Amino acid sequence: MKVKFVYPAFQRHAEAHPELLDCVPCDEYFGPPSLGIASIAAMTPDDWEIDFRDDRLEDVGLDDDGDTLVALSFFTAAAKRGLELCDAFRARGKQVVVGGIFPTMMPEVAAQHADAVVVGEGEGVWHEVLRDAKAGQLKPRYRQQAPFEVCKLPLPRVDLYMEKEGRNFSPDDYPVQNSRGCPMRCSACVLPEQMGRKMRLFPVEHVLGQIDQLAARGKRASLTEDTAFFFGNGARRRFGELLDALAERSEEPLVSYIGVSMPLILVTPDDFMKRLRAAGVKMFYLVGGFDPITQGAFTGKDDKALQRAYDAIKKSHDHGIEPYTSFLVGNEDDDAGVFDRMLEFGDRAKIQKAEFAVRTPYPGTPQWHQLLAEDRILHRDWSRYNDAHVVFEPKHMTADELMQGYLYLWRQFYSSRSHLEELGHAERTIQF
Repeated sequence: MKVKFVYPAFQRHAEAHPELLDCVPCDEYFGPPSLGIASIAAMTPDDWEIDFRDDRLEDVGLDDDGDTLVALSFFTAAAKRGLELCDAFRARGKQVVVGGIFPTMMPEVAAQHADAVVVGEGEGVWHEVLRDAKAGQLKPRYRQQAPFEVCKLPLPRVDLYMEKEGRNFSPDDYPVQNSRGCPMRCSACVLPEQMGRKMRLFPVEHVLGQIDQLAARGKRASLTEDTAFFFGNGARRRFGELLDALAERSEEPLVSYIGVSMPLILVTPDDFMKRLRAAGVKMFYLVGGFDPITQGAFTGKDDKALQRAYDAIKKSHDHGIEPYTSFLVGNEDDDAGVFDRMLEFGDRAKIQKAEFAVRTPYPGTPQWHQLLAEDRILHRDWSRYNDAHVVFEPKHMTADELMQGYLYLWRQFYSSRSHLEELGHAERTIQF
């Protein structure tokens, strides 16, 4: 039999608001898919033929012949399209199974469009799914009862993604997974619900294997799981081992950026920052809006948080690591003045690259449950749950004021940084 993996299309900022393309320097708009499909494909036995389709780039083959199981993995922004594809495949007599963040958080919704829903991690139940699909007897629901042992995972099949590279899709980097689970409970994150609250660290050898298979094809790794790098002495010690191994491996940087937050920058010792640079790390993807510093710094009321924000940016610059900063607007204490305060901060802190996102209450997150209980969710058009639209009623401004402020931030920030157009591709690429 054949299993057709499908990654459904969704809109990023540039596609949702193409008028911004005139002012934001950007060489490509499609980042690589998440690792969900690549990880499950690596668990697929050799007697199954694998077909991968990226709906953003190509036809998904609705009318392909053959005895095919169709497996779709998607998060909220791609849910509308994903569920449409499920219906279309089923109408053609295909067995359809879905997994990923949205089906895990909204299994009742997904079940209306698929023969089977995988809730949570898929590796532990994937062989059962395939066995049942061969027999034509898929169960409505599959759930891994215990967290999967990450030390038993094979390397993800990112080669399936790389085969799609061409003129419109040629990312500089691909994601590398370092851990699963998280003990924290951030208001905008479903990770503890999806993967569990116990952090499971991948062995250093596994992470290096992921990076090596990218380097063999001339690609770098993006490391986005900040808690896996800096949270607790054990995680930091293990990450230090990874950095030292990378420093010895190649003179060329193997990592494009590391995800981090302002509080984590401030608590990271200087000697560890030096190890980051020695390993070739030149950029942080600095996520804001979810921690006490960035939630308070731009309200105009918390001078201490604002100073700590400046300190975090300065520390990054002092160690030669560029802070590619992600600003989130629409938090509970944000008012209509937040946009100019963010721009002033960017200028004074000498931030050269930034992105701007609208607070989005993704299903299953604490803020989703809060806003749902307060009747502030405006609609459930999942295609607009992409950080580029307002889908809830803000507290201290109107939904339109938040929307216009988000667009204003993109335009104003980059209109004052037109020199970025003169930089080389590797220096100025913004996934937009």
